[in-house]
Amino acid sequence: MSPRPAEATASTAYVTDPGPGEGRRVPARSWLRTDAPSLSLDGHWRFRLLNGVPGTLGGRGVLPPGEAAEAMAAAEYDDTTWASLTVPSHWVLQGDGSYGRPIYTNVQFPFPIDPPFVPDENPTGDYRRTFELPDGWKANGKGGESRVALRFDGVESRYKVWVNGTEIGWGTGSRLAQEFDVTDAVSTGTNTIAVRVHQWSASSYLEDQDQWWLPGIFRSVTLLSRPADGIEDVWLRTGYNDGAGTLEPEVKAPASSYPVRLRVPELGIDVEWATPGDVAPVPVSVVEPWTAETPRLYDATVASKAETVSLRIGFRTVEIVGDQFLVNGRKVVFHGVNRHETHPTHGRVFDEDFAREDLALMKRSNVNAIRTSHYPPHPRLLELADEMGFWVILECDLETHGFERHGWARNPSDEPMWREAFLDRIERTVERDKNRPSIVMWSLGNESGTGQNLAAMSAWVHARDAGRPVHYENDYAGAYTDVYSRMYATLPEVETIGRDGDTTPLLGCSPAEGARQRTKPFVLCEYVHAMGNGPGNISLYEDLVAKYPRLHGGFVWEWRDHGIAARTADGTEYFAYGGDFGEEIHDGNFVLDGLVLSDSTPSPGLYEFKTVVAPVGLTFEGLEPGGKPFIRVANLRHNADLGDLVFRWRLEDDGEPVASGELAVDGLDGGPLAPGASAAVPLPVSAEGCMGEVWVTVEAVLAQDAGWAPSGHEVASAQGRLAPPAKRPLPFAAGLPGGAWRQGEGAGLLELGPAVFDEGRLVTLAGLPVDGPRLELFRAPTDNDRGESRGGYIDTDPWAPDADGIPGVGTPGPSSAARWHAAGLNRLHGRVEAVEVLDERALRVRTRYAAADQVRTVTVEEQWILDPEGLWLRVDILPSSDWDGVWPRAGVRFGLPTDVDAASWFGLGPHESYPDSLEAAHVGRYAAGIDQLAVPYARPQETGHRGGLRSLDLLRGSKPWVQFDAFPDARGRLPGFTLSRNTAQELAAATHPHELPPATRSWLYLDAAQHGLGTRSCGPDVWPESALAPEARTLTFRLAAPK
Repeated sequence: MSPRPAEATASTAYVTDPGPGEGRRVPARSWLRTDAPSLSLDGHWRFRLLNGVPGTLGGRGVLPPGEAAEAMAAAEYDDTTWASLTVPSHWVLQGDGSYGRPIYTNVQFPFPIDPPFVPDENPTGDYRRTFELPDGWKANGKGGESRVALRFDGVESRYKVWVNGTEIGWGTGSRLAQEFDVTDAVSTGTNTIAVRVHQWSASSYLEDQDQWWLPGIFRSVTLLSRPADGIEDVWLRTGYNDGAGTLEPEVKAPASSYPVRLRVPELGIDVEWATPGDVAPVPVSVVEPWTAETPRLYDATVASKAETVSLRIGFRTVEIVGDQFLVNGRKVVFHGVNRHETHPTHGRVFDEDFAREDLALMKRSNVNAIRTSHYPPHPRLLELADEMGFWVILECDLETHGFERHGWARNPSDEPMWREAFLDRIERTVERDKNRPSIVMWSLGNESGTGQNLAAMSAWVHARDAGRPVHYENDYAGAYTDVYSRMYATLPEVETIGRDGDTTPLLGCSPAEGARQRTKPFVLCEYVHAMGNGPGNISLYEDLVAKYPRLHGGFVWEWRDHGIAARTADGTEYFAYGGDFGEEIHDGNFVLDGLVLSDSTPSPGLYEFKTVVAPVGLTFEGLEPGGKPFIRVANLRHNADLGDLVFRWRLEDDGEPVASGELAVDGLDGGPLAPGASAAVPLPVSAEGCMGEVWVTVEAVLAQDAGWAPSGHEVASAQGRLAPPAKRPLPFAAGLPGGAWRQGEGAGLLELGPAVFDEGRLVTLAGLPVDGPRLELFRAPTDNDRGESRGGYIDTDPWAPDADGIPGVGTPGPSSAARWHAAGLNRLHGRVEAVEVLDERALRVRTRYAAADQVRTVTVEEQWILDPEGLWLRVDILPSSDWDGVWPRAGVRFGLPTDVDAASWFGLGPHESYPDSLEAAHVGRYAAGIDQLAVPYARPQETGHRGGLRSLDLLRGSKPWVQFDAFPDARGRLPGFTLSRNTAQELAAATHPHELPPATRSWLYLDAAQHGLGTRSCGPDVWPESALAPEARTLTFRLAAPK
């Protein structure tokens, strides 16, 4: 028996018992579909919330006067004054706050760390309902009386259950199924079930999983009729090799259930076993394999006279050969995501339509793998993964991360008293989902340090299922895992891991351990942290995966933001994050770190990821003048050919369509291009007759509807330039206009084409009041700009090793945002030094900018010149020599009337683009309203920049107002633009969108450059090639207004 706290009675000690549960628990088994009767207990339950645990010293007074601690368990208890609560649900998401509020933490525990004990202030939910036991449920068979089981699919965090006043037992493992045998407790007619659920328990120390703490019965409760002569469990183990399959059945059933029959009609399998000893492997001579690309499933049944269970099976073989992770003999590259179960209104309550659309969006975004962070999902999700096609790393319901903050002292992973709970959790994980072909690895859990209990879990898995490898990231030395896994490894680290013969030290490894880890497949179980605007540098990681065979891709952290739908006092809707519910401690908006926003809006990062990991490689060659254009098409898929795709091309001249058509992409045998093969396909394009910048775009699209996308859906695309834009002379090329410049003070109004100046200050443009251009070096910090989880690369070479010899860690220090605020970039002040005019044709203004209490300056020279081609603007940004670090941006800002509310442009689009997030951006002509140009991040931050700008038309409604033609600088670099309702400073000051002030202007930012995005919210800094160093920059535009 596990130790019990002295202050608890025998009836309440289970709350802090480190064991896995007690009572009439039924051994773990597969989640199977069966024709045996069942009764859903979902729906309305009677409910009350207590602020402590009755029966404990700290729980005195939590019950009505005179009520015994477990009186609510009695069938005759009067619960008519209780509220009604829907099951499944989380009670903190019901009752408009009357049942408490959600709590978000990432690492820190929201209670004192004193395992296995928890505070007296322990919200406890009492649930009751009645049900009618159907006739015949306790019938007799050859094997005796039928049994009745009660199954809980998910309860957070610990619970005790009674039926008709009889204590049945208590359960743990919030995301793990538990069945209890209630045969002796139920009777014909009306029955009463009572459940007491505790928010905090010993289990909470094992479930610190970077998500909302959401107590309650949040998955289904079901009553099961278990026939005496039925099928208790089935495992149909499969394998595949060169067109043939293997099928090894494991049937758990009493001898009285036999004969038992296995049928797979599509394969002609129909086998009957007379006794348990007759069960044997079944040969399968011809079968189609299951993979994430070709998720071929076969319907199977296993039946006795009393019960038939149905399941869908897929044939595949998972193996590790050397440092290669193979399925059906071919290497797997994971282009995956970490997926929590989260819904903005339901929390972790499963919604199948919502989940199916989530997976469909993954498929449309070229995601091929899921890591179920950090627990098993609802079992139906895994069935969908089987059907739609995903590689799955199934993770056990385990994380003890909060102990890391205290040196891992008393970490349950290495404490013997927790051993039984650890083994129980992995057993229930594996047993429930062992039939799922999509699962190709078992993961022991997440961020729980290391220790004997994890090693014991691994040993159990290896003994139970030798057909799937074991994964666990914190086993840095590789003592008990089969793959080498890391999270947020830097680019230099990943390169040294992939490179043969490299002896660079590895995190947490001795030289011998590091050498051993380099003999295993390498997986980034978390990388390119997708918090807010980002991630950057996805393509650099993918380049390394393509370069080094040992590297097997990774899983983006994470798929979806966890924002909870909320309203302000005046009814304004927003998505809440940590701290919005008055938590004592919390981790802020770190819960908003997905490729998909809480309302299911794809982020720009998702489009970038889709492009980078596309399963079709498209590389242009021969586009140079006089060359013979062709495109090299590479099939990067695991096992599928490209026969399901159509390849389309189009030619554009300055963004205007010129020609289009389809390409025949065939293999050497004339059939579809096979996996791993490539083909050089001629392009029937030419720049002849075109007058502008000529681009050819090739797209690979679905030829027919798929279950997750319609025909015509773009799978991959690429763009190549046939001809650069014609060189256009600038009015500055031969120097400024001749004549005598004079000081402009006192000159009054000056009109230059569509612009009117007053004492050198722009006051109207195309008839509307404006102000600017004003120097802007600041952007509203992104979550990555604010991050300092890793060192920065501002002051160090990213290849420089740290004290342990590991490269890429960077220099510890303040975040980029903190540096920018310290330098005053968000509060620059200007002083006009000179205003000069020339013959009413030109204006030159020189302004010096600096921040309060700072000596570093930036001089900005504006030159406005009117000539027959229009009004030209050149802005030179000239920093003093004492700047260091990086700038967030280098550009100018214009304040415009609020009815300037849309833009059309020729440049990169349609989505925003930054220096390390450009792969999804194509050159073309696009249009969008001011609100569509921004991404509605739940915490406001930099958004909406479009780079590679050639021309920009600002619109008032649908009417053109002013056009800016952009010109490259002396190094060929084009500017970018942002059109926003708020300034960068306003965005930075707000923590939620509803805190932004009402728009009084529209704000146009014209940037010579922007800093990259990186992933420093929980990962490496911006790679130096994408960083913006303080340096002189030039912007050149020609302005015109419609006549």
